[in-house]
Amino acid sequence: MSDSKKTFRPKARVAKGFRDIDADEIRGQREMLATIQRVYESYGFEPVEQPFIEYTDALGKFLPDQDRPNAGVFSFQDDDEQWLSLRYDLTAPLARFVAENNQGQLPSPYRSYRQGWVFRNEKPGPGRFRQFMQFDADTVGSSSPAADAEVCMMAADTMEALGIARGSYVMKVNNRKILDGTMEIIGLSGPESFERRLTVLRAMDKLDKLGESGVSALLGPGRKDASGDFTKGAGLSEIQIEQVMALLLNKSRITQATGTEYSAAFAQNKLFVEGFSELRAMESIFVSAGYGKDRIKIDSSVVRGLEYYTGPVFECELLMETKDEDGNTVRFGSVGGGGRYDDLVARFTGQSVPATGFSIGVSRLYSALKLVGKAKVSQTLAPVVVTVMDKDRQGDYWKFVQQLRAAGIRAEMYIGTSNMGKQMKYADKRGSPIVVIQGGDEKAKGEVQIKDLRLGSELAAQIETREEYASQRLAQVSVPEADLVATVKKMLG
Repeated sequence: MSDSKKTFRPKARVAKGFRDIDADEIRGQREMLATIQRVYESYGFEPVEQPFIEYTDALGKFLPDQDRPNAGVFSFQDDDEQWLSLRYDLTAPLARFVAENNQGQLPSPYRSYRQGWVFRNEKPGPGRFRQFMQFDADTVGSSSPAADAEVCMMAADTMEALGIARGSYVMKVNNRKILDGTMEIIGLSGPESFERRLTVLRAMDKLDKLGESGVSALLGPGRKDASGDFTKGAGLSEIQIEQVMALLLNKSRITQATGTEYSAAFAQNKLFVEGFSELRAMESIFVSAGYGKDRIKIDSSVVRGLEYYTGPVFECELLMETKDEDGNTVRFGSVGGGGRYDDLVARFTGQSVPATGFSIGVSRLYSALKLVGKAKVSQTLAPVVVTVMDKDRQGDYWKFVQQLRAAGIRAEMYIGTSNMGKQMKYADKRGSPIVVIQGGDEKAKGEVQIKDLRLGSELAAQIETREEYASQRLAQVSVPEADLVATVKKMLG
C-alpha cells in the first residue's frame, strides 16, 4: 500500500477586504491622478513620498480618532523587536517626515502632495476595503486661515478640472472650534462626556440624510428606522437639542441665531467665537477670489476627526444621484475631506506646528467620474500581434516587432504554440486591432500579410451568404516588408 501524501493546493482567492484591479481602471485612474497633479502643481505644491511602513509608535494611537479600535493597523516586529506597521493614512507619515526634516531642510510653509496605498485592518464591507489609495495635499507651517481657504479652493478647482460640473459638487466648510464650543455650551466638554459627545456629533453629521426630525431624535432618546432597527440617542434635554439644532439649521449664518434665549451663550463662548472668526476670514477669501456658495459654502453639519482636527474642517460632496445597496436613489456623497491639524507634528517635537490638508479617496472619486461619464481612459490600443508561422524564423518576426515599436506602435510577437487558429484566437481575445502574418510563400516574395481585425469583424457581421465571405479579404492586404510600418499606421488611423 502506497504511503503517498495528498498534494496541498491552495485555493485561488483574493484576500478578504482586498481586490484585483483591471487594466481599464488602472489607466483611468492614471488619467485622473495626472489631472489632480496638474492642478496641485499649478498651486505650487511639490510631490513627496513616504514609505508604506512606519514604526508603529509614529502612527500615534494607531488611528487618528480615539473612538476607533487600536487593532486598526497591520503590524509586525522586525529583527530588533521593534513594531512596524503598514501606514493607515498619508498624514501621519508626513508629520513624521516634517518633524525629522524641520531643522532648516524644508521651506516654511512646506506645501506638498502625495499619493499612495494605505492599509486598514478593519472589518471590510460593501465598498469598504482594507487597501485603498489616497491623494493628499498639505500645507505645514502656516496658521493663517488663508492656508485652509487655499486647500478648499484647490479642491474645488480639481473637481472642475476632472469634468465635474459646477452645481454637481460643493466644498462644505466648518470649524471644530465651533463644534467644541457648542459641546461646552450644552455641558458635554469633559472627558466623562466623551461617548455622549461622540453620539451628538455623529447625529449632527446625518442632517442631510435624516433631516431635522431624524437628527433631533438621535440627539434625544433615539430613533427607529424604516426597518424597525432602533439607534440609541444621546439623551439630551429639550433645551440642549434646541441649542444644537439652532447651530445646524442656521448653517451659513452660524452666529445669527438671534432672538433666542440661548443666542448669548454662543457669542460668549471663546472657542465658538474663534471658530466663527476663522470661518469668516476664509469666507472673505472665497468671495474675493470668486468662489461663490455654489462651489464652497459654510455648513455647520460637517463633522470630521473627533480627536484629530483642531480648526477648520472641510468635505467635498458630490451632488449627483446614484443608487444605494437597497436600490434607493441617493446623493453620491463625499469623495474627500480634510482640515487643520496643529497637534500632529508636536507629537514628535513637543512644539506646535500648524498644518492643514485635504485627502481624496481615489477609488471613490473614480467611481463618481464613471457615473457621470467623465472617467477618461487614454486611447491605448491593444498591441499589434505578429504571428509565428515558422518557429525557425523567430528572428524575422522579432525584427517586425522591433520596427513597429520603434515607430511608436504597441506590438508583440506571439510566444505560444504556432497553431494559427490559437494565434488568431489569442489576438481576438487581446482585442488586437491588427495581426501580421508571414508564411514561407510571403517570405519568398519579400512580403507580409496584414489583417485588420476590426474591419474584418465589421465585415463579417454583414456577411449573410457563402459568396459574400470573399469580401472579408478587404480586411487583409499583402505588402512589401518595407511597407509594413506605413501600412499598419494607415490601418490604425
